[in-house]
Amino acid sequence: MSSLDDLYRRVIMDHYQKPRNRGKLDEADGLVVNLNNPTCGDSISLSLKVEDGKVIDARFLGEGCSISMSSASMMTEAVKGKSVDEAIKLSHLFSDLMQGKDIDDSVDLGDIEALSGVAKFPARIKCATLAWKALEQGIRESE
Repeated sequence: MSSLDDLYRRVIMDHYQKPRNRGKLDEADGLVVNLNNPTCGDSISLSLKVEDGKVIDARFLGEGCSISMSSASMMTEAVKGKSVDEAIKLSHLFSDLMQGKDIDDSVDLGDIEALSGVAKFPARIKCATLAWKALEQGIRESE
C-alpha cells in the first residue's frame, strides 16, 4: 500500500469516527431529505438550510459503512457557505471522481479527494454518493 493510500484511509476513518456536522437542524430552519441505499442498507437524513441561493447549514444523521458516513461528513463540510450553484458543481465533480473521470485539477477537493479510490470498487460507489444525491435533491426542493 502506498503512503498516499494510507493517508486517504486515515482521512476516511477520521471522518467516520469523528463525523463533522452530525445532527439535524430544527425543522423550521430548513428541509430534510431521507435517502436509503437498499443494496447495502446505508441510510441518511440530510438537513439543509438554504437561503438566498446559499447553503447556510448542512447536517446529517444516518447509519452505514465508513464510506457513506465519511462521505456525508466531508460533503457537509465542503458545501456549507457555498452558493447553490457551487454546491451542485462540487456534487457533479464528485460524481465524476466516483466514475474515475479526469477532473479539473484547479479545484481543491480537500478531504473529499480521499474518496477517489472508491472508483475502483463499483459496489461502493453508491455508498459514497448517497449523501451527495441527498444534497442535490434538497437543493432542488429548496428552489
